[in-house]
Amino acid sequence: MNKIFTPLFLLVFITAAWSQKVEIPVDTTVTTNHSVTINSKNINYTATTGMQPLWDNDGEPIASLFYTYYKRSNVKDTENRPLVISFNGGPGSASVWMHVAYTGPRVLKIDDEGFPIQPYGIKENPHSILDVADIVYVNPINTGYSRPIPDEDGKVDREKFFGVNSDIKYLAEWLNTFMSRNERWLSPKYLIGESYGTTRVSGLALELQNSQWMYLNGVILVSPTEIGIERDGPVGIANRLPYFAAAAWYHDALPAELQNKELEELLEEVEEYSINELLPVLVKGGFTETTKKEAVAEKMAYYSGISEEVILQNNLDVDYRFFWKELRRKEGTTIGRLDSRYLGIDAKESGDSPDYNAELTSWLHSFTPAINHYLRQDLNFKTDLKYYMFGPVHPWDRSGNNTGENLRQAMAQNPNLDVMIQSGYFDGATTYFNAKYTMWQLDQSGKMKDRLSFKGYESGHMMYLRAEDLKNANDDIREFIENSLPKEGAPAKY
Repeated sequence: MNKIFTPLFLLVFITAAWSQKVEIPVDTTVTTNHSVTINSKNINYTATTGMQPLWDNDGEPIASLFYTYYKRSNVKDTENRPLVISFNGGPGSASVWMHVAYTGPRVLKIDDEGFPIQPYGIKENPHSILDVADIVYVNPINTGYSRPIPDEDGKVDREKFFGVNSDIKYLAEWLNTFMSRNERWLSPKYLIGESYGTTRVSGLALELQNSQWMYLNGVILVSPTEIGIERDGPVGIANRLPYFAAAAWYHDALPAELQNKELEELLEEVEEYSINELLPVLVKGGFTETTKKEAVAEKMAYYSGISEEVILQNNLDVDYRFFWKELRRKEGTTIGRLDSRYLGIDAKESGDSPDYNAELTSWLHSFTPAINHYLRQDLNFKTDLKYYMFGPVHPWDRSGNNTGENLRQAMAQNPNLDVMIQSGYFDGATTYFNAKYTMWQLDQSGKMKDRLSFKGYESGHMMYLRAEDLKNANDDIREFIENSLPKEGAPAKY
């Protein structure tokens, strides 16, 4: 018997189909097998991707977090196999950037300086740290495919998720479950965070110790935020100059005698000037003698590539956005915020800030199609959920940010915990010199300074997008892991 579908039936059918909600996979995994060549050695591994729930005190799921877990195959002794737990930042950013551009076994198809090329996609990462450590990339709630689960009334308690301390607390609970499910409690453990992810992992270091009784071997801060360490006023102004010099050097905007120096040699000189001469003048503010103020403006112009006139017009307080607009104003282009090697074009050459972030639009150009294709086609994770490159997490509660002090306390309590900072010299958002300042201020006693280290690179916020620094930065992580693993039988004590 043939069925005849009337227009009314079709309308009801279509309306019903359209009214279906996209399902949130609460607890699911997909595992696939792969191989990659790292440092000329073939590495077999499994990739497990899926959703793991977060429960409330009554054992009810209140969220489901999306993750990807890479584990080297045929390694039976996981008690000596390091595990690196990776977070990106935002807040509200997915764990996509370091996943498919830095430490993972696959990286973007981009040119050697990090600019997008087509066709989009991914390729093997010959520098991945998977040869020495397993890696899990975690997406906090409302990033990637991670989602909160509404209550019976369809509401979400945002205070449980979207703030400095709530974010740290629930992620620590989630990691406890992950360790148990994957039998990684005995493994040496490392946290790596990028940008706001450094705030996250700095707080997690202590939260994991004190609330989950989980001790770490290392924390890696990639392009760190202030992690609660204030640098307002004169310190904040003085700390900008070394970055200005780096960006100006890259764009050939400095006098020949500076332009001919190696970058790190130049920056050492500018750092000394910023600390020893610029900062004392800024502290005196409007009571600085006119001749002294003019001499400082002249020196700032010498190091920054912008004119003495505009520096004086800004009372020596040149902010970042003005600098990104001003440095190449005569050439008709702006420079990027997160990576000042990138150029943008504004509607008008006048104004005091760029129209858009030139580097971010470039990155989204290549990252977005690559991650969506990779997860579905290569890792076989299928869902109709939108992959949030940047998700709805605001307003974000930034109060009570003591994450730097939390990290110091975690280090003090745990003699096995070391910290490494990685920064790009051309990053204008979380500048390399502010990262150094954070390291200097983290432990003012100086008793743990031998457990703190800094690595700089001739690139920006995502230093690994530059081919040379992809290799160097991963090698630095390898060395950090090797050096922070205690010798067998060595006790954790002072």
